[in-house]
Amino acid sequence: QVQLVESGGGLVQAGGSLRLSCAASGRTFSSNAMGWFRQAPGKEREIVAAISWSGDSTYYADSVKGRFTISRDNAKNTVYLQMNSLKPDDTAVYYCAASTIGWIVRDRDRYGYWGQGTQVTVSS
Repeated sequence: QVQLVESGGGLVQAGGSLRLSCAASGRTFSSNAMGWFRQAPGKEREIVAAISWSGDSTYYADSVKGRFTISRDNAKNTVYLQMNSLKPDDTAVYYCAASTIGWIVRDRDRYGYWGQGTQVTVSS
């Protein structure tokens, strides 16, 4: 059974940091691009960041550029999202997803595996 399990969410004050982890099991995703998405109440799920299979290419939404960093460790089948300078607008459920291809895509329909999500709450 293929699973993506996120961890590291929580409550943090504005300006603080969190590091999300996404551990995959059941198969390897070393050939797949990975992404982090988020969904705030009443809003659509949006892409936050993505990373190619090799880690050489990354993508960030404008709203998080310069504050968030995506990385991966293929040996551990794990992808990370380091979030710094958090703002209340970053409050959302964060989801890890595995793409069906190796290069970066932003369309969530190109992601075939999803985690259950982890809540990130940033207080002002």
